[in-house]
Amino acid sequence: MTELLERIFLRAGASKAVASILAHNCAACERDGSLSHGVFRMPGYVSSIASGWVDPKAVPRIEDVGPAMVRVDAMNGFAQPALAAASALLIDKAATTGAAILAIRNSHHFSALWPDVEPFAERGLLAISAVNSFACAVPYGASKPVFGTNPIAYAAPRLDQPPLVADLATSSMANGDVQIAAREGRALPRGYAVDGDGNPTTDPQVVLDSGALLTFGGHKGSAISLLIELLGAALTGGQFSYEVDWSAYPGAQTPHTGQFLILLDPDRGRGIEFAARTEQLIEQMFFAGLSRLPGSRRYERRAETMRGGIPIDAQELGRLERMVHDGAWQA
Repeated sequence: MTELLERIFLRAGASKAVASILAHNCAACERDGSLSHGVFRMPGYVSSIASGWVDPKAVPRIEDVGPAMVRVDAMNGFAQPALAAASALLIDKAATTGAAILAIRNSHHFSALWPDVEPFAERGLLAISAVNSFACAVPYGASKPVFGTNPIAYAAPRLDQPPLVADLATSSMANGDVQIAAREGRALPRGYAVDGDGNPTTDPQVVLDSGALLTFGGHKGSAISLLIELLGAALTGGQFSYEVDWSAYPGAQTPHTGQFLILLDPDRGRGIEFAARTEQLIEQMFFAGLSRLPGSRRYERRAETMRGGIPIDAQELGRLERMVHDGAWQA
């Protein structure tokens, strides 16, 4: 899957380095069952590149601005290559100071967030990241979209187990899931979205055309979404979600915003290992009746696909293979 997607990105005009990173990221999402960020996104990637909205050959510019602070100008490229370019410096700073903060600006983030944080937890670090998007979610008490889906993700190391990883939108659901519901003709749950007049709707196409999602948990989710605008845009120098304007680039779909990431060495100053304490908490959660942890389904799906391959519809696979030669998704 990674090889096939890399060939598509190269055909679209990406550099070898960018194509490799994006292909691995997208294939990992498909492998782990994060379908709204897997191959479903490939037409959007290619269309955004073809529109001239994003530079698929951008080389990120790293700025070492403090003992624990790194800024990266993604140079109108994708966020994942910017993160990859800064990772070694971030890990070194976290080892030296116990913490490292990354502020990516001028970037396009079009994927899930868990692939960004999980590798750091595999190295024993606690990682937290947030990214804003394009305006498609209504602040609590308002009637028009201002926020993006504004996901936040964290990954924590465990004792002799894969990391504990959670990745969630602060909107009622991910925009990609709205697109999938529209494609499959399914209604959205009640209380998740409004139409262009601010009235409740369950029609995903109405949401995509003129409506918006609500934030999860009413005013509480709205407050967290606001925080992510501050972290992903105000702090990094990126655009607020409502400032994203791709109207001059027909076909553009990748939000041009910013990303915030913080790494912590969880054992600094403690006499008890963080991972061991995490296991105590998880044990208590299961004792209380919990059946699964955040991210468990991804790990289960990963184990299945590593044994038997990534399941994909034959028609969809055919479209991907044709993209290598035609350079566009043929519906």
